[in-house]
Amino acid sequence: MTVGRTVAAALAMLLAWGGCTNNPYPDEDSGKKILYAPFNSPPKTLDPATAYSVVDHKITGPVYETLLEYHFLQRPYALIPSIAREVPQPESLPGGRVGYLFRLRDDLIYQDDPCFAAFGDPGRSTRQMTAADLAFELMRIGDPDVNSPVITTFAKVAGLTDFSQRLAQRREQDPAFAARRIDHQYAEVGPVAGLEVLSATDLRLVLVEPYPQILYWFAMEFTTPVPWEAIAYYDGEEGRDHFNEHPVGSGPYRVELYDKRNRIVLVRNPNWYGIRHPEWKAPAAIYPSEGEAEDAALGRLDPQYVGKPLPFIDRVEFRLEKETIPSFNKFLQGYYDSSHIIQESFDNIVQEGDLSPEMRALGMRLEKSISPSVSYLGFNMLDPVVGTATGERGRKLRQAMSLAIDVEEYLRIFQNGRGVPAQSPIPPGLFGYDADYQNPYRQLDLDRARALLADAGYPRGVDPNTGKPLRLTYDTPDTQARSRLRFQFFVDAWTRIGLDVEIAATNYNQFREKVRQGSYQIFQWGWIADYPDPENFLFLLWSPMAEAKSRGPNTANFENARYDRLFLEMRNLENGPHRLELIRKLIAIV
Repeated sequence: MTVGRTVAAALAMLLAWGGCTNNPYPDEDSGKKILYAPFNSPPKTLDPATAYSVVDHKITGPVYETLLEYHFLQRPYALIPSIAREVPQPESLPGGRVGYLFRLRDDLIYQDDPCFAAFGDPGRSTRQMTAADLAFELMRIGDPDVNSPVITTFAKVAGLTDFSQRLAQRREQDPAFAARRIDHQYAEVGPVAGLEVLSATDLRLVLVEPYPQILYWFAMEFTTPVPWEAIAYYDGEEGRDHFNEHPVGSGPYRVELYDKRNRIVLVRNPNWYGIRHPEWKAPAAIYPSEGEAEDAALGRLDPQYVGKPLPFIDRVEFRLEKETIPSFNKFLQGYYDSSHIIQESFDNIVQEGDLSPEMRALGMRLEKSISPSVSYLGFNMLDPVVGTATGERGRKLRQAMSLAIDVEEYLRIFQNGRGVPAQSPIPPGLFGYDADYQNPYRQLDLDRARALLADAGYPRGVDPNTGKPLRLTYDTPDTQARSRLRFQFFVDAWTRIGLDVEIAATNYNQFREKVRQGSYQIFQWGWIADYPDPENFLFLLWSPMAEAKSRGPNTANFENARYDRLFLEMRNLENGPHRLELIRKLIAIV
């Protein structure tokens, strides 16, 4: 649940504060349409080819425009065209290949930036976006030096893997080549067979095999066209920024201030196609005129917004707030325009499933939604104690630790009862979710957990090598005091079956580095759907996506030959009985 003020209420409050000394913002901003929001940790990167977290996407989402977008209100989710003229349909090609023709809109330009003047006309501040820019960004995904987390997915593009290998080999053999401008390197080692630039606006993408989910990836920033000038210019040399902290996009906003440990400011990008060409009435550039049945009742189809050109907000101001309680208190004081409801204040904010009268009197609005996401505890399957190499011993240890967790109690204490206990990786609302399925190792059963520990060679949790409780490490990407209480909940549960688990809390970036190095045993992580398909959750345990192999999102480094085989059979099928049967087999393996 999220609580927030309407834009009108927020502006009214700011205007009322204009003459007061406790106004947290400058008086001259009082009449402007500004969204104030907190963020709890610095972005790792703003490079669209590598950004893969919610924190990163808070910035890259508004700054980079994608070819496709989701209808804002329609459910189930449906793709609509954005900077592409239409959603392409698959074309059957010889040899089992599949093609998709992407046609960019005419007259798309990038945000103004000094990088364009550095190469060519000194007075140039921007240029046209072309299909070659789209090809360039897809080649960046295949560039081993970029280290994109989605390189395995895009290996389905014909010739991209060969391009990646040639590029790496050439750089290793020829230092002079590696020092050349990035677009020259790609041109010399390319082309990529599956990236056919047909004209200034048209590109045919060719896949070596059917993969209907590929279109969803063009609604994400990984595939946004990027100008080569920005990559060449923002290299960190001679006082210039690195590209991963200086985005050059074509979205509705651009970064005006990037102090990632304090404040980030986005402002309208006047070069965005929706602002320059409101007459197009492009689906992703106007407020929707239709939605689900409840949207009208909830005010989401207000006539003053329906069909109007976006964006409505002039500026977005993010401020770093590491602690949730101070952040929420600042929201209540008017510093921020929206907030999740913290556990400590939930009963005062929400009563009988709706806002309390006190909150309504302040002009608050409550938004409820079911997120296509999963939160989970994971094991590093490459670890010599909890991982695959230990065979049945490790499996029983993992099962025992799972049986010790009372997820219902966890949700009651820390989530105010919000959330559905996960029995599998697939969340509600997606094909393959079964509300009646009960995972035999996801029910609280301490007696069974202790028996499994004994079978695993750890009677009462004792390590026979030391004569003491088995000591394990639980790594977390959060150092907040309140979060430690959540982590301690799990540690206490494992203590009840005799295990000694230490919390190793670091910030998000340090945690990611530990994961990259493989120095972790137990971790807590989550996944928000990239796209609404069960494949996007079950691939989290497909071995080619393993962190150790490809820096992919299989952070558990899980590898199972039967799982891999069934996954490959399931992933490209249309929803139906056969696909559902395969999904059930995959869940049983997990």
